[in-house]
Amino acid sequence: MMYNPQADMKSMYTQPQSNDYKNSDQTSPISVILVSSGSRGNKLLFRYPFQRATDSSASLTAKQRSPYALNTSADGPEDPDGDSRFSDIILATILATKSDMCGKKFELKIDNVRFVGHPTLLQHPTVIQGSKTDPSPKREMPTMILFNVVFALRANADPSVISCMHNLSRRIAIALQHEERRCQYLTREAKLMLSVQDEITTMTENGNPQSPFRQILPKCKLARDLKEAYDSLCTTGVVRLHINNWLEVSFCLPHKIHRIGGNYIPPEALESSLKAIRPYHALLLLESEKVLLSQLPLDCSPAMVRLIKTCSAVKNLQQLAQDADLALLQIFQIAAHLVYWGKAIIIFPLCENNVYMLSPHANICLYSALAEKFAQQFPGHDLPSMLAKFSLPVSLSEFRNPLEAPAQEAQLIQMVVWMLQRRLLIQLHTYVCLLVPPSEEEEEPTLKDEDALLPNRVGGRSLSTPSALSFGSPTSSDDMTLTSPSMENSSAELLPGGDSPLNKRMTETLLASLSEQERQVILNIPAAQNPEDLRMFARLLHYFRGHHHLEEIMYNENMRRSQLKTLFDKFRSVLVVTNHEDPIISIFQSPMEK
Repeated sequence: MMYNPQADMKSMYTQPQSNDYKNSDQTSPISVILVSSGSRGNKLLFRYPFQRATDSSASLTAKQRSPYALNTSADGPEDPDGDSRFSDIILATILATKSDMCGKKFELKIDNVRFVGHPTLLQHPTVIQGSKTDPSPKREMPTMILFNVVFALRANADPSVISCMHNLSRRIAIALQHEERRCQYLTREAKLMLSVQDEITTMTENGNPQSPFRQILPKCKLARDLKEAYDSLCTTGVVRLHINNWLEVSFCLPHKIHRIGGNYIPPEALESSLKAIRPYHALLLLESEKVLLSQLPLDCSPAMVRLIKTCSAVKNLQQLAQDADLALLQIFQIAAHLVYWGKAIIIFPLCENNVYMLSPHANICLYSALAEKFAQQFPGHDLPSMLAKFSLPVSLSEFRNPLEAPAQEAQLIQMVVWMLQRRLLIQLHTYVCLLVPPSEEEEEPTLKDEDALLPNRVGGRSLSTPSALSFGSPTSSDDMTLTSPSMENSSAELLPGGDSPLNKRMTETLLASLSEQERQVILNIPAAQNPEDLRMFARLLHYFRGHHHLEEIMYNENMRRSQLKTLFDKFRSVLVVTNHEDPIISIFQSPMEK
C-alpha cells in the first residue's frame, strides 16, 4: 500500500522546540523568498529574514565578513551560511525562471546556498470593466506572468530536506494560484509589496534608509504568512497557513518532529517502518485525548476522532479496528498519519509478559524537567527510582502483587505508558535462531565459513524486516517459500509412518531448508520421536531465523506463549534464544546515527 502522509490530510500542532534550531539545526531554511515576473520585469517581492538597510556592501567588505553571512536584525537571526551576499536584483533575476520551467521542481546551487522552489505560471487574463461609453468588458494580459516561492537552504542540505522544502513550495504555490484565479489575491498582494518598496526607495534617496521588507510585513497578509512558514520550519517543523484566510496549507518537516537524542529519524526509515506495521502492533498516543482532539480542524475526518477516542496502549490495531468500527486498512492509514505528524508511535500492546529495560539514551538526571513532570503526574513516586527498576530487563508480571489494590496496578501501567511516551524505556522481544552443532567428523568452520552458512544455520544475525512484507498481511511472502516447499524432493524414510501425507509434508518442510547433517541432529533429539512435537517444530521452522519475534509467531500461528516456550525447551539443543528490540518499532525508541 502506498502511503502519502502529506496528501489530503489536515495538520496538527506539535510542542515548540528550542529557538536554538534557528541557528544550529542543519534542517532549517536560511530564508524564504517570493519573486515574480511580469510586465514590470523580474521583481523580488519579499524575503525573510530581511537585511538591515544600513548595512551596505562597502561596510560588509570593511568588516571582512563571510560573503554568505546573513545580517542580523530585530526580526531575523544571524546565520553564517545566509544568502545576504545576493542583492534583490540578483535574486529576482536568478529565481524568476522562464515560463517553460513552471510547474517543475526548481533547484539552483550557488556556492554555499541552494535555492529550492516551484515556479508557477499564471495563465488567466485580468478582466477590466468597461467604461460608460463602452460598457462591454475588456480583457488584457495579466501584469504578473509567473511567481516562485523559494526556500534558501545550505548547499549540503540532506536530499530528503530538499524534497520536503520543494513540497512545501509547491503547496503554497497551488494555493496562491487558486486564490489568484478566484479573486486576484496574489496580484493585490504583489502591488502592495511593490508600492511599499517604491515608497521606501524614495525615502532612502532622501537620506532615510529603511528596509522595505520590514515595512511590508505589517501591511501584507502574504508576507506574514511566509514569515510564519519560515519561523515554523525553524522551530516546530509544522506549518499551518490560511492563504487569504481561506485555503489551508498543511505541512510538516519530519526531521524536526521525529528527533531522539539530538538526532532525527530519516524519513525513509520512518516510511519503511510505517509500511511494516502489523495488526498485532498498537498505537501509543503521545498526547492526551483531550489535547489531540482540540488540535484537530473542524472539518477533520470523523474516523480519526473515533480512533483517538478508542485508542489504548493495551489494544492492538486489530482490536482497535473492531472497537472503533473501522476497517483495518483505514486504521493503518490513520495510525500512519498520526505517527508521521509526531502524534503517536508504534509499540507492542502492553501486557504482563512484555519485557522492558531502561533506554541507553534516557535522561536519568535526578533534577531534570522530566523528573519534575513525573512527580507532578504521579504524586508519591519519583522518576529515578522508577527507572532504576528497569536497569535490567524486567517483565511487567514481576511488578504484580496479588495483595495490592487494582488501582495500583493501573497506576503502574500509566507510569509505563508515560515512560514509553518519553522514550525512556525500550521493549525487548524474544527471537529464536536455529543453530545445529557441527558433527565430530567436520572440521571447526572458520568465521568465513560460518557467514556462508548463516542462511541455514544462524539466520538471526540479520534483523532487518523483509521488504516483501505486504501491508497488514499476517504472514510474509518470503515465509511462503519455506512453508510450501517443492514436493519433488520427497523422502519418507526418515520418520516412522512416513507414507502418511502429513508426515510427508512435514519431512519436505525439513528438507527444504536443512542440510542432511542438520536433519539427522534434529531427528536424534528425544522430542523428535513424538510426531506431534516434530510436526510443530517443522511447521515453525521458518520462524527460527531471527527475523520473527515470539509475539509475531503467536499471532501468525494462533498459538499460546506456553506452547512455544515448551517447544523451545524440548529442542533447546538446536535453538538459541535471544532478546532484542523489534526493528520495526525500534526507530521510535532509539536515536539513529546521521
